[in-house]
Amino acid sequence: MKLVAVVKRECETCKLVEPVLAQIASRAPLSLYSQDDPNFPELLGGALDDTALERSWRLRIETVPTLIRFDGDNEVARIAGWDRSEWEKVAQQTGLGAGLPAFQPGCGSLTQDPGMPERLALAHGDLRLNSRRIEVADAEDAIEVAYDRGWSDGLPIVPPTPLRVAMMLSGTTRRPDEVIGLIPPNLSECTVEKAAANAVMAGCRPEYFPVVLAVIEAALDPRFSMHGLLATLYFSGPVIVVNGPITKRIGMNSQGNALGQGNRANATIGRALQLVIRNVGGGIPGGVDRAVFGNPGKYTFCFAEDESDPTWTPLSVARGFKPGVSTVTLFHGDGVQGISAGKSRTPEELSKSLAMGLASVCHPKLAEWSGAILVISPDHYAIFQQGGWGRPEIEAGLRKALRRPGRDLVQGAHGIGEGIDPSRAKDMVDKFSEGTLLVVRAGGRGGLMSAIIGGWAAMRKKTEVQPVTREIPT
Repeated sequence: MKLVAVVKRECETCKLVEPVLAQIASRAPLSLYSQDDPNFPELLGGALDDTALERSWRLRIETVPTLIRFDGDNEVARIAGWDRSEWEKVAQQTGLGAGLPAFQPGCGSLTQDPGMPERLALAHGDLRLNSRRIEVADAEDAIEVAYDRGWSDGLPIVPPTPLRVAMMLSGTTRRPDEVIGLIPPNLSECTVEKAAANAVMAGCRPEYFPVVLAVIEAALDPRFSMHGLLATLYFSGPVIVVNGPITKRIGMNSQGNALGQGNRANATIGRALQLVIRNVGGGIPGGVDRAVFGNPGKYTFCFAEDESDPTWTPLSVARGFKPGVSTVTLFHGDGVQGISAGKSRTPEELSKSLAMGLASVCHPKLAEWSGAILVISPDHYAIFQQGGWGRPEIEAGLRKALRRPGRDLVQGAHGIGEGIDPSRAKDMVDKFSEGTLLVVRAGGRGGLMSAIIGGWAAMRKKTEVQPVTREIPT
């Protein structure tokens, strides 16, 4: 049997048990380590120096004082803090700490200080980063180096130091060397570690990282066609809608200005995907990315659905996931088209009014050509709700209002060359193919307006390109 104890001077409980440690050491071999001052405890002539915290890290110390009993190299018992009866059991000694209180909680180990677990994992080999390291001279500005090397999307990035990457990796239990997939256009391997580095650059917090990983995996789903979306001449880029409890846990915005600036999680999760495409896959504007215009959402376009109303069926549930499951949905979207509808007072009127805005997506005469997201504001949803309409009725009402005679949409009709195939002149034609119009609740109160996010023209057939929803492991 051997005993090991870990203490620190800046802990009142460690000072309290100093005579107890002396009792134990007088009766059995005791290895005593101090995290902050090897001269403490003086009653025992000091302790072994663990100011580098390596021994504490190896022993998984979370609270001091901690007393551990080993049988050979195997730990058989431990106690953290001071509890007389438990210390006697661990030390296998009686009569410890006469005159002391029976119990006193311990203090936090220095290994638990912010950033320290990651520092120690890097320092002592528990975490090995394999990405190529770029040394930046003291006289250089790391942010300017990132610009010079083409790692930035045009905005400053957070330098991905080993410590920052290690802290990002603490947001997941997945191995750093696990390969997520091949990132287009160069089909380069993306490991969890590389994703973490780009999440750091984007400004993410570690708690966002599971969402980032799910977003990357959704983008790599063949049905999403990330390569095609990157290479298109059209405006579109990835739009990310997040559902479920994780949105509250990480502080995402689903309400006022949900599609705009000001929320760190919204801004950086979407940006992380774009940086992975750029820095891992080689998707550079002017290279494979040949967009004629692009849109500001290609920096980042990510928001949470407002699920605060229990009568609303969230997008994730509508797409087949159970209530309470956190998901990401990726859509191929353009910029935001606002639609003001302040006079409609019934669900029927409002669905027709919103449909007029949706009819213009891509082009008013192009049907079953692209998709769209309709983001319904709380005030517009209140009109639907008062009329007894939920998601099924809203989707059905929009579909009905968007169906038009083919003769009005065919090429050449009304003197306009754009349009659908002339063979459909006698048909009633839907604006959107099934599954390509996504209805979401979000936004702030105070205005009878909603938002339309038009979609990529590659959604002409459901079997070609589709929105993708993926569960976020939690």
